[in-house]
Amino acid sequence: MIIDTHAHYDDKAFDEDRREVLADLPVHGIHRVINSGSDLEACRRTMELMERYPFIYGSLGIHPCDTTDMTEGDMDWLASQSRLDKCVAIGEIGLDYYWDEPERQLQKKWFVCQLRLAQEVGLPVVVHSREAAQDTVELMRAEHAERSGGVIHCYSYSKELARTFLDMGFYFGIGGVVTFKNGRKLKETVEYLPMDRILLETDSPYLSPVPNRGKRNDSRNLPYVVSQIARIKGITEDEVERITTDNALRLYPKLQV
Repeated sequence: MIIDTHAHYDDKAFDEDRREVLADLPVHGIHRVINSGSDLEACRRTMELMERYPFIYGSLGIHPCDTTDMTEGDMDWLASQSRLDKCVAIGEIGLDYYWDEPERQLQKKWFVCQLRLAQEVGLPVVVHSREAAQDTVELMRAEHAERSGGVIHCYSYSKELARTFLDMGFYFGIGGVVTFKNGRKLKETVEYLPMDRILLETDSPYLSPVPNRGKRNDSRNLPYVVSQIARIKGITEDEVERITTDNALRLYPKLQV
């Protein structure tokens, strides 16, 4: 049993064959998928998928790159929808300094608001952090993000910084990048991390693992990630599947319903 803890099946990349792809996932041992919202429309589409497919759950939140026009009304809407039975987290939220916009103070404002929302509604957070390590850590500490807990999605920083997030009780989303030849830093981090803090994710349709790098990604590629983690950790693929599934169920207890 494999759980894909982060995907975007609402993305237009799946418009032509979404139904066929999703119908095929359970056949390939993918028993749960968490579809992650990135803006309000993506959150609405995620909710539609949650309603249509028993094995799809959702995280609802506004990605830092989509905070330009965010309003307090949007926060009220997120608060109300986050109480849905199949909403398991607030996310993906965070900071992204790779791009010049939205400006950083605006990203910080809405990151803080959504961190606070997670604590109000009693859900973990899904954190996106790109080239913004210091500010991410400072805001998470200031807002006591350890109270809600959650996952650092698509972890891209050093194994040294990983210790900081481990101390906060956070999990780490590991996907296709761990199979890349230039993924040395992530491989070192995976070797360092305890297995009980690793989650499997695809970020579909992005970051497809080797041997399908550059192609559209989906959850059926997760066995390649499992195989790489097993090699790095010196354990069997079955152990990787079992432990990461247990981790996902522990962080997201609603998945067991």
